[in-house]
Amino acid sequence: MNASPPTPAEPPTESEGGKSARILIVDDVPANLNVLGDALEPEGYEILVARSGEAALDSAQRNRPDLILLDVMMPGMDGFETCRRLKAMEATRHIPVIFVTARDETRSVLEGFEVGGVDYVAKPLQTKELLTRVRTHLRVHRLAEELRRKNQELQAEIDQRRRAEEQVSVLTRREADAWGVSGLIGQSEPFRRTLEQVQKVQRFRTTNVVIVGESGTGKELIARAIHYADPIPKGAFVPVNCAAIPRDLAESSFFGHVKGAFSGATCDHKGFFEQAQDGTLFLDEIGDMPLELQVKLLRVLEDGKVVPVGAVKERQVTLRVLAGTNVDLQADIERGRFRQELYYRLAGFTLEVPPLRERRDDLELLSRHFLRKFSSEMGMPPPELTPQALELLDRYDYPGNVRELKNLIERALIESGGGAITPEHLHFTRPAGGGNKPVSPGVAMPGSRPRFAESSDEARILAHLEQHESINNSECRDLLGVGLHRACYLLRKLHRAGVLQRHHSRRSAQYVRSRPES
Repeated sequence: MNASPPTPAEPPTESEGGKSARILIVDDVPANLNVLGDALEPEGYEILVARSGEAALDSAQRNRPDLILLDVMMPGMDGFETCRRLKAMEATRHIPVIFVTARDETRSVLEGFEVGGVDYVAKPLQTKELLTRVRTHLRVHRLAEELRRKNQELQAEIDQRRRAEEQVSVLTRREADAWGVSGLIGQSEPFRRTLEQVQKVQRFRTTNVVIVGESGTGKELIARAIHYADPIPKGAFVPVNCAAIPRDLAESSFFGHVKGAFSGATCDHKGFFEQAQDGTLFLDEIGDMPLELQVKLLRVLEDGKVVPVGAVKERQVTLRVLAGTNVDLQADIERGRFRQELYYRLAGFTLEVPPLRERRDDLELLSRHFLRKFSSEMGMPPPELTPQALELLDRYDYPGNVRELKNLIERALIESGGGAITPEHLHFTRPAGGGNKPVSPGVAMPGSRPRFAESSDEARILAHLEQHESINNSECRDLLGVGLHRACYLLRKLHRAGVLQRHHSRRSAQYVRSRPES
């Protein structure tokens, strides 16, 4: 061709990884290869050539080009058969094929599309037309590859969630007998009051309940005990950690989706509400639910209907919702972080779970319970828990509550090798000593500041601020060796008590010491 290639109006389309796109030209006539190469190479494309259909199949599998320009009329395997075989192989199935043909009859064009071609250019070639079609299909191919990868990632996440749900279902059936009130361990006065509240609310099977307690106190166990008021519940118990649900999957997770609702939705999926039909949905860490999802949750609680993503018809759901929180929801309502109307829908009844430091009469009972449990799992008789070890356990304040005690006992059993548990087998996250019992701050008088035990978490935060200007959630976690929610609870507690001032909001907040009023 005599026409020189025009200056491109835009940079050449790039392939994955930012490299110039790779184009395979297939033609048995060297002159045609030269014409196509002369038009494409100045645009920055990497050019590969093949002079037969067989060579094209081999090169496409080895080099994985981003696009193929394929001549129709070739000796032996023609362009149509070559394209048909390319589309039959997994490695080359998605590579776009543009036919190059001197024949522009309708039958020939249609046959090219039928075997998998995406476009065609006619001879004699027009350089501008060729470059425009190449750029267009490279861009479409790149977008299609990105969408395909995202679909695969989403499908993997959906499959993983489905397996997790199946595991939860198996666990629920296997251990149902252990989740009733009789499975809750404790005889202290604060815990007996909690059990009395559980037994009261069990009789009202449509009442929603908010369960308040620090992390590790056993809010999910309490929720299960409420659910298993019936020896054989009609519906399932579905626990959900609201803080762990990705925002982009939240609506599908809670309300479900129908096949084809979005890329990767290859089948209908029931959301948490439908999974808990006629049973109980436990929403742990409800305070971490995004505001936009709170609005949709409120609507479901008001009318008892869900609309799966991509569906037109509503679906009726009947269930009880239990919500767990370790933060002050009323304070979050005042700050605009939690919807007041949602709180009133959830809090038909409010139940408080005491921290372990307030139920010390249960320490020995719980410790021996965990010893029996872990010993049985490890295939050994439960060892003795020495008086010295019990005394040390009693002098610790358990910021991680029952969960922390459980981990302490499990490690102690491993350390002892099945022998008697002594103080040397107990590994606390901070020293346990004679002055380690917490001192309740009590009710502060107006203008006064609460007082904390010298070894308490609160006192350690304040001591840190004597040396540093401020503290945030991440620094608090590192300082105390606690989780995100425990750190958040402690910082909010000191802020509400007027001890700390907060700057910014949510988990990026910085806390500083409050200045005394003059």
